[in-house]
Amino acid sequence: MNKRNFYVGMGMGLIVGGAAAVAMRSRRNTPKSVLGRTLKTIGEVSDSISDIMGW
Repeated sequence: MNKRNFYVGMGMGLIVGGAAAVAMRSRRNTPKSVLGRTLKTIGEVSDSISDIMGW
């Protein structure tokens, strides 16, 4: 298994999982700050994966 393919797969899984978690949450009880923190976390994860892969 190629490490690059593994990292790409992990990154895609984290992004899709995060998006699904945000989509499944109740919208009327979700403050904007929670959505902002989730998007910030997803961005940080993608940045760290890019740094690991050397992009």
